[in-house]
Amino acid sequence: MTREASPGPSAAGPSETGARTSAARVLLSLVLPALLIGVVSSLVLIGVSDAAEQLQHWLWDTLPGWWGVSGRSAGWTLAVLTAAGLATGLLVWKFPGRTGPDPATRGLVDPPLPVRILPGLLLAVVVTLAGGVSLGPENPITSINIALACALGMRAAPRTPTAVWVSLAAAGTVGALFGTPVAAALILSEIQAGPDPRPLWDRLFAPLVAAGAGALTTVLLAEPMLSVQVDPYRGPRTIDAVSAMAVATVAAVVAMAAVYAFPHVHRLFHRLGHPVLMLTAGGLVLGALGALGGQLTLFKGLEQMRELTAHPEDHTAAGLALLALVKLAALVVAASCGFQGGRIFPAVFVGVALGMLAHALVDAVPMALATGAAVLGVLVAVTRQGWLSLFMAAALVGDPRLLPLLCMAILPAWLIVTGRPEMQIRDTEEQAGTLPGHAGRA
Repeated sequence: MTREASPGPSAAGPSETGARTSAARVLLSLVLPALLIGVVSSLVLIGVSDAAEQLQHWLWDTLPGWWGVSGRSAGWTLAVLTAAGLATGLLVWKFPGRTGPDPATRGLVDPPLPVRILPGLLLAVVVTLAGGVSLGPENPITSINIALACALGMRAAPRTPTAVWVSLAAAGTVGALFGTPVAAALILSEIQAGPDPRPLWDRLFAPLVAAGAGALTTVLLAEPMLSVQVDPYRGPRTIDAVSAMAVATVAAVVAMAAVYAFPHVHRLFHRLGHPVLMLTAGGLVLGALGALGGQLTLFKGLEQMRELTAHPEDHTAAGLALLALVKLAALVVAASCGFQGGRIFPAVFVGVALGMLAHALVDAVPMALATGAAVLGVLVAVTRQGWLSLFMAAALVGDPRLLPLLCMAILPAWLIVTGRPEMQIRDTEEQAGTLPGHAGRA
């Protein structure tokens, strides 16, 4: 009696083959929408950034010349930031649709906002970036692109889940912001999207297409620069691992002090009870901080950190400590009082200043190592995203030999921040949109 041959473990039946084919077709159907969303996300980012740069040039270079004053003077810094607070407060108060929920309650990737909010949000972002406020474009630009993608995507393909459009727009924007799809993949891997039985690369396939399109568009049109020029790392030593962990730990502790202060500062500003009062007061405080720390502590921080590292010999240890603390305080105030912006880029500036401070205090700690480890520690505390923090630290110094040391440095820093408060207001009443002058969540 002959035994029937049974299929081996690798053989696929007709139903399994059909399922694989169906999955491939679903992924292919998302390629074109992902490409379009990635390109548009990048163009929105570039357009807003260009508009902000033009306004910034007029506010800080052209206008002060008309008045016969220096755009770098303490008085002009105080005046411009106070005016930026007043203008943003008026937008929140009077503009149709306001500017959305309280920015302190929102993260990098959140549920889509109503489209009617976007015009006011766009204007508020431009004022923030041009006015010298210590916030980056990442959070509001991501919110704008998510809202547009969901509104248009649901009309074109109403059966496609909203979460798909959210992930494509978020990935396209992150890819455009950082000039690489790797950052988008790392961030999306940390977002809890509920149970999904699909393999990881099936879940990331379409978002990576969007991220790649967004990154390539930005690289071709705007040439993003996330690296700084520091003394090259000469090679790993055993003591460097200890140094990296120590610097990252101290940087995380310093940043956690700001995280703990954040809800108290937020509560203090919101006691004023009106968006014009809150934001004008916030702009006044930011102006005072800018007058104290100088021009390097203004704006989102990317150009300023390159200027800082270009001439490290010009900065004493005390001066670097002042820059780091002023920028960190400005980040807390700006994010608390209602300005629209993200926390990643100013946090990177704080990390760069702290890394340079560590090198200035202990010359044996290599500059590249100290800078990368400090950026890692600050970002872990502020963003609570380990992969993003590791990526930013490694990309900033641009030396692959530092990556193993940074992987070790993140461990004690993560132990310090895990389970502790985040730099985001999560109170139920505030998230429901009951804060004065802000619209509720979608």
